[in-house]
Amino acid sequence: MGLLSGAASVTRFAVLECPEEPDFAEYAFREIPPGGEVRDRAGFVPFEPGAAYRIGHKRFAFRVRMDSLRPDPTAVKERFKELIKTEKESTGAAAIGGRKRKQLRELAVAEALARATPRARLTECLLDDKVLYVGSTASTALSTAMALAQAAGIELLWKTPWIDRGEEDVDSELFVPRGPGQAVLGCRFLKALIGDDEVALEPEKGKVALVTPETRVALAGSVTPDLGRFLKRECELLSARLLWNELSFRFDAPGFRVAALHLETERFETWEENLDARMERIVALYELLDAKYETLAPKLRA
Repeated sequence: MGLLSGAASVTRFAVLECPEEPDFAEYAFREIPPGGEVRDRAGFVPFEPGAAYRIGHKRFAFRVRMDSLRPDPTAVKERFKELIKTEKESTGAAAIGGRKRKQLRELAVAEALARATPRARLTECLLDDKVLYVGSTASTALSTAMALAQAAGIELLWKTPWIDRGEEDVDSELFVPRGPGQAVLGCRFLKALIGDDEVALEPEKGKVALVTPETRVALAGSVTPDLGRFLKRECELLSARLLWNELSFRFDAPGFRVAALHLETERFETWEENLDARMERIVALYELLDAKYETLAPKLRA
């Protein structure tokens, strides 16, 4: 789910440059035309039909809509069988050659596409002065939101404490960061955070992912005893379900991202008020984690 309702997964970007009024209209979402060659399309839409993008001083709320048109694989398979059968009956051939089979498969796909409805996905975003909050941790949603924002004149950089501080990453024989913005420092931070006075492991429905010299390990349930044994050995922590006050969330360590954050807030009459209430909690959690990193940073290279 996104920023406005449900469990929140949130990725932050630092805003390096932003026009006074980003050009959301120029890159607004336009539907996939029927019968054409376009299979994918993305663009900006407001949070509500007709709503303004600007919701405050240097604050803009928008959603990125991504539509994809794909043929139903079962329909394609069944139609292809029918076309093969018809071709054999009309020609009397015992078998259909490779070129003809390819043509019939393409026909089956085209017919399925003609009946298909685009699948829509929405990613909620809040541009708050120098930080862009994107309501997702999925790579496709993030790359699409980032590309559209940059097209609208918003220059972005992945936001993590080590990037903010200009730190070089540390080496690890157990984990090699693959994604943009990821670092081993995030794994070391999560490891150092275990046992913190304010942020705790989920005691009963916990989930922890880590890597050892032998393999990757997934712990679930009452994870504290097993995790304690692994922490005495060489390991890198990748993610953990944590608690802060009444908030439960998963912390994805390499990218310093919060996911599956369960928020209980008062319901207000307008979506703007609901967004503000939820974002207040999300921002507070990230500020806490940033402060924890600042405190623990000197220990992470040991």
